[in-house]
Amino acid sequence: MNSNLHVPADGRPRCRWCAAAADWPPYLHYHDTEWGFPVSDDRRLFEKLCLEGFQSGLSWRTILAKREAFRAAFSGFDAERVAAFDAADVERLLQDAGIVRHRGKIEAVINNAQRVIELIAEQGSLGAYIWRFEPAGGHENLTESPASKALSKDLKKRGWKFVGPTTMHAFMQSMGLINDHAPQCVTHAEVVAARQRFKPPR
Repeated sequence: MNSNLHVPADGRPRCRWCAAAADWPPYLHYHDTEWGFPVSDDRRLFEKLCLEGFQSGLSWRTILAKREAFRAAFSGFDAERVAAFDAADVERLLQDAGIVRHRGKIEAVINNAQRVIELIAEQGSLGAYIWRFEPAGGHENLTESPASKALSKDLKKRGWKFVGPTTMHAFMQSMGLINDHAPQCVTHAEVVAARQRFKPPR
């Protein structure tokens, strides 16, 4: 068996990271229908930037299991609403057992919401900005890339937090800026087709 693959009970080969939660259907569903498919919607991009920051030091299964609670806690990741959160909101969120209660990460989301509003005013949309960093080709089995380093560096320069190059590489993989599905994975060809149909925002 190809070491880049995992074959769960349904017999369909998938990327080996699926083995981390092969007994949990939502994990496979996320792999099959979300991970790697190109996204241009600003709210979804902002949500994933925030969730990747929360994932730092944790597993994606942990974050995915809490995703609906995160959405409820952070006003559906509406950047304008989150940007208006204050110290009382931070304390409220620190008491919310449904999310990851990490003060630095919570404050980073609020900060980044303020920064994304600035960025949209300058660039027209978050999608238009993010897709400028789309690299050529994939980066199979890497944890960071020249493109993720460039995105991380530029976001940090703009005042964003919890956007290191490893975190940004995971974000770029999940939002379809690169197709890192293993070539024999059942979803690889679907993502190739989706990327061919996709028109990056400009």
